[in-house]
Amino acid sequence: MHKDVERILFTEEEIALRISQLGEQITQDYKSKVNSENPLLAVGILRGATIFFSDLVRKIDLPVEFNFISMSSYGNESVSTGKVQIREDLGFNIHNREVLIIEDIIDSGNSISALKENFRKMNPSDVKLCAMLNKPARRVTEVEIDYCGFDTPDEFLVGYGLDFAQRYRNLPYVGVLKKSVYS
Repeated sequence: MHKDVERILFTEEEIALRISQLGEQITQDYKSKVNSENPLLAVGILRGATIFFSDLVRKIDLPVEFNFISMSSYGNESVSTGKVQIREDLGFNIHNREVLIIEDIIDSGNSISALKENFRKMNPSDVKLCAMLNKPARRVTEVEIDYCGFDTPDEFLVGYGLDFAQRYRNLPYVGVLKKSVYS
């Protein structure tokens, strides 16, 4: 796997430090809004965000409930198809809840924008977005990212949950995939 990576963009240590910082910031921002009777609802986007989700929620020093949703606009392609598919919905009420969506990367913005709009129709107290990576050069739909790990260049990234055709997710860093692999 490592031989398919052109270069490492964010090391395992850089990612861990940034996740600690995000966890502290989220804890501070929500400490007066959530409690044991009304915990923060962290919603992870399967599959890419699972590693980031797991590491981040352990750095949030508040009561947190977990849920996951499955959606895609990529399939096995290297660019978004533009068609958002929600494959698994929440399955419970988020009315009057503090919701934090946790995503691996914001690229075109189409998928996350559709999801946030869907959630808002369910009347939560608030919906915020935490993304490990932001790729603004690819943005088609504007999206407000409340908590962002890193801005990235417009390159194909893998590792730390990010994949190409379901591979490379288990790399401990974020790297740039060689074009020869996906071209």
